[in-house]
Amino acid sequence: MSTSIPVVHSEEVREALAEGRPVVALESNVITHGLKYPDNAETALKVEAAIRESGSVPATICVEQGAIRVGMSERDIERFATGDRIPKVSSRDLPVVLARGGQGATTVASSLVAAELAGIPFFASAGLGGVHRGAQETFDISSDLIQLTRSKVAVVCAGAKMILDLPLTMEYLETHCVPVVSYGSDDFPAFYCASSGVPSPHRIDDEALLAKVVDLHWAAGHPGGVVITAPPRDEDAVDHEVADAAIREALVRAERDGVSGQGLTKYLMHAVDRTTNGRTAQANAAVLISTAEVGGRIAAAHAALRAA
Repeated sequence: MSTSIPVVHSEEVREALAEGRPVVALESNVITHGLKYPDNAETALKVEAAIRESGSVPATICVEQGAIRVGMSERDIERFATGDRIPKVSSRDLPVVLARGGQGATTVASSLVAAELAGIPFFASAGLGGVHRGAQETFDISSDLIQLTRSKVAVVCAGAKMILDLPLTMEYLETHCVPVVSYGSDDFPAFYCASSGVPSPHRIDDEALLAKVVDLHWAAGHPGGVVITAPPRDEDAVDHEVADAAIREALVRAERDGVSGQGLTKYLMHAVDRTTNGRTAQANAAVLISTAEVGGRIAAAHAALRAA
């Protein structure tokens, strides 16, 4: 007897896929483990609205009752935004949570798995995980990067978080043949900072051409995804030096408080937000929306390419 993973599409997402209309997948972890309530719920709805305005259909993904649910209602988003014990589910946790019939919020990695199973070729997120600082000793590398080499999903994001070792993150992507193309900038962005200081290997500002790059990558037989970066808007970006100083201070506090593993990212984000008097949280919300908009436009261009 073969076992298949139950994937339940919302009516809106199911109809869009059946009609060949563009769909953009979204993670639910940013609702449960990112911003505080009510900002998390409000931002999630604004992200979905930005995708719709760009000509695509949003599909926020979660896990409930032993199934991957692709497309959350406003009521679902509110439940997840106010829930205090909804676990973060990465790709390694997914089969366990599904088998137990549990509930979970998807990360970038598990959302890539779910998006491919659901037939959605594009995913948008504020930022990727990556190679952590000190990985030479800890071997701490985000499962986001591993999953990018396995799932045929194009990821539109604002680069990777500044709490990471971004030069090593770029080296990892190069080693594993994951194309990185920047849209609207020459550098690899750093989440809510316009630049990480690391030049991007490619820049393409034409959405139709980006869609063609994605298709050609898969036509060449590559099993994984493509990373398309878009920097935060000028009015939303945080100064690189300000953010880096806040992160270094937060890392010292995290070590002092014994915070590590899955809890570290949330701890650092909140600590940096306090240090910057809420500036990074505002930028975090803004970049979620701006990358979703770009992702929606590229997904629409990709759907038009396939329909031609």
